[in-house]
Amino acid sequence: MNRFLISLLAAASLLSTASCSSDSSSSATDTVTTPTGTAADSTAGHANGHTYACPMHPEVTSTKEGEKCPKCGMALVHNDQVSNGKTYQMRFEPKPMQLVAGQPATLTYTPQEVGNEQAPVPLAVVHEKKIHLIIVRKDLSTFYHEHPEYTAEGNYRVPFTFAKGGDYVLFQDYTPDGSGHQLGRQPVSVQGPKYTPVKFGQDQMQWSQDGYQATLSFDKALKVGQLLAMKINLTKGGQPVTDLDNYLGALGHVVVISEDTERYLHVHPNDQADKGPNIGFNTNFEAPGLYRVFLQFNHAGTIHTGNFTVNVKA
Repeated sequence: MNRFLISLLAAASLLSTASCSSDSSSSATDTVTTPTGTAADSTAGHANGHTYACPMHPEVTSTKEGEKCPKCGMALVHNDQVSNGKTYQMRFEPKPMQLVAGQPATLTYTPQEVGNEQAPVPLAVVHEKKIHLIIVRKDLSTFYHEHPEYTAEGNYRVPFTFAKGGDYVLFQDYTPDGSGHQLGRQPVSVQGPKYTPVKFGQDQMQWSQDGYQATLSFDKALKVGQLLAMKINLTKGGQPVTDLDNYLGALGHVVVISEDTERYLHVHPNDQADKGPNIGFNTNFEAPGLYRVFLQFNHAGTIHTGNFTVNVKA
């Protein structure tokens, strides 16, 4: 995340905390409007010919066609496809307003153009969906990946039930047509029996569940500001998994979130001809600290979610 995006997320955190911690007497029409990151104006780049930028990280640019983003692995596209000069925000309305553990809720999202909030904001399909909603507990011990669906009212809705009370953070990955990748963020407080927070510390480079084992590795030491080749090796019952199915158009998806939940990175896999057992990614880290790495992959018709812990040095 660039510094501008992080400052927006911090502002969103303050705004949405105040709005979402209200009690059950709050009006059902209460909403949270979260500023989201936006691509910088690209018009200056045309003076010296075409420039290309990452749809998810518009600060990554190049004058060469066909290059990929070192942060997430996405192909760089012409700047006209990254920025339309508009700024966006995400309007969030949970029903009930006070979320309660064990009780079904509806999470409603409306993307808006800042300064023209009543205008519809069509969203592009990215990895087969228009919005990727990531829900994590504040301690990053639990991860959910949901996809709100478009409604006749012009918004996006998804049902969700929080298993435990406590603090959560909701991220929205989305891309308005003709613009770059946006990220919304809302902290929410859920009433009910609290979860016991988990404190992560040491690197956790292996995950295992349901007979699967995943091993995370990097091509060099984890330090800030360098391009890293990240590899995840998958086995089942001790045997390599070589018949992975695509999940949302790719062999696997990785989301990386910092310990304070202020930094979020959606990492895309590299192109590869085989179907495992290794999935390759490129990424980097812009700040030191502890990060949680969440992997999702599809095998034998089932989506599996693995998790890792890494510490990045300055």
